[in-house]
Amino acid sequence: ISGQGIWEATLNARDLDGDTSTIEGYYDTALGVTWLSDTNYIETHGDIAKGRMSWAKANAWVEHLDINGVTGWRLPMLSPINGVTFDGIYTNNATTDFGMALTTTDGRDGGWRDSAGNPVSEMGHMYYVTLGNVARCSPDYNDRCVEQPGYGLSNTGPFSIAKISCYWTGLETGTNIGFAWNFCFANGKQGSTDGIAFAWLVHDGDVGTPIPK
Repeated sequence: ISGQGIWEATLNARDLDGDTSTIEGYYDTALGVTWLSDTNYIETHGDIAKGRMSWAKANAWVEHLDINGVTGWRLPMLSPINGVTFDGIYTNNATTDFGMALTTTDGRDGGWRDSAGNPVSEMGHMYYVTLGNVARCSPDYNDRCVEQPGYGLSNTGPFSIAKISCYWTGLETGTNIGFAWNFCFANGKQGSTDGIAFAWLVHDGDVGTPIPK
């Protein structure tokens, strides 16, 4: 959706296969990472049927991933907003690490931020800031969920996000064995699970060949 979020200004197309008529990645200037344009690469390339897997399997898979000579891919990361430990108390306004967050207006706020205002959740930033999507629950009510109109993945920007579901981060919770943090694009919720989820891959820095806009 043109004009929603900041994606048109911060996502730059990248070629990874030598054919500049196709786009395999997008360099995110706000976060300094390159996102795969295929948000479910593992299913598209036939490695795992339907693309959902355990956190351990997702990490084992990405560790050996080579995309046309480019290695070093990883799952999106997050860090605690207080810079020390994660707060698992549920909130709807990103005052803790668990729950939902605010949508940005100009890229300077939105998602989860540390005390200096820096983004600490890559997928949270993608959903709330880059794409400007709205959480299911209003940030005005932290003790209950009051649904907001138009919530969910209304804007996917240049990506084909076919799986409007939950995606793994690269971080275990540290509290429950087998649990890891994830982010759900259906409603904007950041949480944890020991089940199965999809994997959207990123790479530190700018990789690939720039494709002119």
